[in-house]
Amino acid sequence: MDKKLLVIGGPTAVGKSEMACCVAKRLNGEIISADSMAVYRGMDVGTAKPRECMKEIRHHLVDILDPGDYFDAKIFESLALKVIEDIQKREKVPLVVGGTYLYIQAFLFGIEDTPEPNMFLRRKLYDLAQRRGKLFLYEKLKAVDPVYAEKIHPNDLRRIVRALEVFIESGRPFSSFHRWNRPRFEYTGVFLNRSWGNLSKRIELRVKRMIEEGLVEEVRSLLEKGFENFLTASQAIGYKELIPYLKGETSLEEAVENIIKNTKDYARRQIRWFRKQGWREINLDETPEEEACDLIVKEYQQTPLS
Repeated sequence: MDKKLLVIGGPTAVGKSEMACCVAKRLNGEIISADSMAVYRGMDVGTAKPRECMKEIRHHLVDILDPGDYFDAKIFESLALKVIEDIQKREKVPLVVGGTYLYIQAFLFGIEDTPEPNMFLRRKLYDLAQRRGKLFLYEKLKAVDPVYAEKIHPNDLRRIVRALEVFIESGRPFSSFHRWNRPRFEYTGVFLNRSWGNLSKRIELRVKRMIEEGLVEEVRSLLEKGFENFLTASQAIGYKELIPYLKGETSLEEAVENIIKNTKDYARRQIRWFRKQGWREINLDETPEEEACDLIVKEYQQTPLS
């Protein structure tokens, strides 16, 4: 690519969407969402899609699939590359924005073509997880691919199963298909952060606001459409925790507490990954929004294109 990209990342509830909207206006840019759940239609409240910003700034890879449709980092990589080529042809600046760091990593560093999904093998692995537990499969993954196991949560069954499936099909660790060290094109990376105390409060307020805005009704509607298996996947935070409540197995208060806990756990993992990248870190507690927007624009403009 003959122009730099801008990548804005950070933990859930830090304020990425608002900041990206400001920056996109300044740079005449368009936003590519790197959010593993925002690709799905009908999942609006729980993913906090920035509907007002979307009226002003064109967003890509949002609302492109039905819940339950298969989507992974390799598909994201392929679609994002096409979108960015189109954006640059129109003389605009591509902004990759999100917190799904595995997608961002796949996009920046690339993934070799992996074996096609083997649905028979996949069902066997899911059946094994049902009988022996997720941690049993995670321990198997650690044994054959400790590098990839380190990058995902032990409860992330979808990614555990895919990694084991690839290993069994190819004889190679899933991590060996990734290029982790050298990005394949020029980019400016910005990591938005806040103090943990403030971020925790923002997560709590965000979850409570989602409940007020109709998250329970959104989950109920998705269940009625037959998406329960999808919604119980480990990455569907904010959705999976409400299913026991809707089934009468727990209280709404307990469900909300679990959403908050799981969101905070995920935010910690996001922070660790983004911090390791060595990007320009901006603490939004200490930097007013307009000033932070200016800093990001200048960071992008001043990064040389080699």
